Amino acid sequence: MATKIRLQRHGKKGKPFYYIVVADSRAPRDGRFIERLGSYNPNTNPATIDINFDKTFEWVDNGAQPTDTCRAILSYKGVMYKKHLKGGVTKGALTQEQADAKFAEWVDQKEGKITGKKSNLASAKDDARKAALAAEAKKKEDRATAIAAKNAPVAEEEAPATEEAVETATEETSENAE
Repeated sequence: MATKIRLQRHGKKGKPFYYIVVADSRAPRDGRFIERLGSYNPNTNPATIDINFDKTFEWVDNGAQPTDTCRAILSYKGVMYKKHLKGGVTKGALTQEQADAKFAEWVDQKEGKITGKKSNLASAKDDARKAALAAEAKKKEDRATAIAAKNAPVAEEEAPATEEAVETATEETSENAE
C-alpha cells in the first residue's frame, strides 16, 4: 500500500487548520487516515507546527511520501535533514556521532532564527503601538490648540478692535466739534 504524509484540512472558511496525517494515497483528502502525526496552523505568525518528530521520522524512513507542502513543513522541522544524515551514515560518509552533532547544531541555529523572528515581530508590534499612541497624542494636541484658538483669541481680538474703533471715533468727533 502506497502511503502519503499529507495535510487534512479543518477549521472554518478563511481560517484553515491542518492535521498532518499518514494516509493511503487513494483515500480522499479529509477522509480515512492511518495515523495522525501532528498539526499545522498557518493563521499564526510564524506558523505553528506541532509534530511527533520520532513517529514522523519513522514513517519517512519507511517510505511514506510527503506531499510538497508536507515536505516543506518536515524540512522546516528537520525530519528531512535527519533522513539525509542517516543516509550518509548508512553509506559510511560519516559516523553516527558526527551526524548527531550536525543535527544538534542545525537545531540550535534553527531555534535561534525562530526566536529572532518572534522577537522582531514583537518589537515591530510595540513600535507600531508606540507610533500610533504618539500620533494620537499629537492629533489630540492639535485639536486642543484648535479649540483654544477658536474660543479664546476670538474674544480677545474683537474687544481691542472695538476699543480702538471707539477711541478713533471719539477723537474724530472731538476734532469735528472744534
